Amino acid sequence: MPTTAALAKVSTGTAVKTMLQLATPSTRQIQLISWGFSLDVAPGAASVVELLQTDAAATVTAHVASGVQPLDPNAPASLLTLGTSATGYTATAEGSTTAARVFDVKQIPLAAGATDLTYFYQWMPDERPIIAVSKFLRVRATMATSASNMTCWIVWDE
Repeated sequence: MPTTAALAKVSTGTAVKTMLQLATPSTRQIQLISWGFSLDVAPGAASVVELLQTDAAATVTAHVASGVQPLDPNAPASLLTLGTSATGYTATAEGSTTAARVFDVKQIPLAAGATDLTYFYQWMPDERPIIAVSKFLRVRATMATSASNMTCWIVWDE
């Protein structure tokens, strides 16, 4: 969350890495509205960024409650579960995913200038994915040969 400094980008690394993770509580599901990311440089080889639901958490840097901001400023605080194996960013361990639902995938070609390094997707109201209770929504980046710095975001309704 920005304060007196701008939002910080996070390195993707050169293997699969969860960049952002949301953990739904056992009492509430969420509905996705939109998501996106921005890279500072094109990867050195064809790479992929994906948005998926998993049954297992990655180990992440835990978000704080003030970092999970509602779309509506009058809405109550989010009920997302916070913690290092819940809602957070920049994973240090991916965990063992045995079941996943893929909602969107963006292939990034290797040539600089061959693609826009910013991606945004918004679902139509009738097609918005629902993340079930006690599940994990992840933005994962797999950069094949060279890391890039990324910022990413997800908009949802509780």
